[in-house]
Amino acid sequence: MSTESIFQSWQEEESLAERFVPLVGELYRQRGVVTLMYGRPLMYRTPMDIIQEHRYVAAVEEQAFSVRDTEPLLAAMGAMTLCPARIDLGKLAMKWIDAGRPEVAGWLQVELADCEKGKAQIRETPQDVVLYGFGRIGRLVARLLMERAGNGEGLRLRAAVVRKGKGDDLQKRASLLLRDSVHGMFKGAIDVDRDENALIINGHTVKLIYSSSPDQVDYTAHGIENALICDNTGIWRDEAGLGLHLKSKGAGKVLLTAPGKGDIKNLVCGVNDNLIEDRDTMLSAASCTTNAIVPVLKTLHDKFGIEHGHLETVHAYTNDQNLIDNYHSKERRGRSAPLNMVITDTGAAKAVAKAVPALKGKLTGSAIRVPTPNVSLAILNLNLSTAVTRDEVNQHLRWAAIHSDLHKQIDYTTSAEIVSSDLVGSRHAGVVDSVATIAEGHRAVVYVWYDNEFGYSVQVVRLLQRMAGITYPFFPAG
Repeated sequence: MSTESIFQSWQEEESLAERFVPLVGELYRQRGVVTLMYGRPLMYRTPMDIIQEHRYVAAVEEQAFSVRDTEPLLAAMGAMTLCPARIDLGKLAMKWIDAGRPEVAGWLQVELADCEKGKAQIRETPQDVVLYGFGRIGRLVARLLMERAGNGEGLRLRAAVVRKGKGDDLQKRASLLLRDSVHGMFKGAIDVDRDENALIINGHTVKLIYSSSPDQVDYTAHGIENALICDNTGIWRDEAGLGLHLKSKGAGKVLLTAPGKGDIKNLVCGVNDNLIEDRDTMLSAASCTTNAIVPVLKTLHDKFGIEHGHLETVHAYTNDQNLIDNYHSKERRGRSAPLNMVITDTGAAKAVAKAVPALKGKLTGSAIRVPTPNVSLAILNLNLSTAVTRDEVNQHLRWAAIHSDLHKQIDYTTSAEIVSSDLVGSRHAGVVDSVATIAEGHRAVVYVWYDNEFGYSVQVVRLLQRMAGITYPFFPAG
């Protein structure tokens, strides 16, 4: 293929990717249809992002795959009367290719028939959401809620509760949401409404409410009813403390973005969120590490059986450590976080048993905080019931990432060059580094990367949707 032909091919590919943007946007805003590429949302993506997502599918499937294979399907979907749903365009295209590329319109009429005759609305009225705390997780959850506001029928962010800071508090909060040193600029518009003490985020009015205690807020005074409270502070973690939220007028249920204590259900979306009952008013989204490792551990245990093992988390430093050496109530955490590796404890091994009871007492765990601001790595050193090879372990994890019910939680990479900064913004709970896998006999070592901020926040939003009774049909099924 000549140099000129290669360039012409690229221009054609780029032109097709440019057509994606308005088509994806219209499906999302007008019909509530989220298009995905092997689990990755395509809304608010650039043409170059879209091309790169196709490259990812080609690498994972080990076959040629580009926008030429998906654009005809997307264009035809734009002419259909679809109901709110999640449609994985990548998987749909692979199915179409495997079928021999039949005539697009007729084939889609069959494949998406249930999407055409489904419910026109997911909810009759939007579900009010309040963020209690507006730190690292709170602001990322806010970004995700705005990104997924769609046609306004699902979760609706109404307020953030904080303690009033000095100076121009409202403007400072707006700036922190707009600019992030790790995750970059917010892809949207933020205005400050001083009369309402609110932020106008992509056209949505989000009140800033000042309070020092979760039981001292009257949400109804702000027009908020039966709200889902997302507690991002981690201060109140047992039933007595977390229950304070429910004493405030207008509060309905509360989700804690930290491990819950006592009888509070610790949930990992995709694994044990089926335990959510209508009567539950206080739930926990567990920890970022628990969310990263539990899906991988579950699928490995289901396939090969786990006799026992040890997990080591190499974790980015967090806000509870000191920037410079100073007093800290916990051992070693008082030493400068950006300058030291710090051995500390983790409750992730015990937390695994709450999500996968079959693994109770089988795992130990420890953690090392390292001088990076985000993205962590879990090393799962396992003794399996079944003798395995490296290829068998990787093939199963690849299948789990693409085809299993855990495909939203588990991602899979074949790159031998990937490093932590490449995973900033990952929307999966964990990313299996297949190149690093070690397996021989009954022993396996699996490396799982995870964006301990963003990937975890995506899991939190999924739980909020489940608590609100929001479930979207997924296509293609199976």
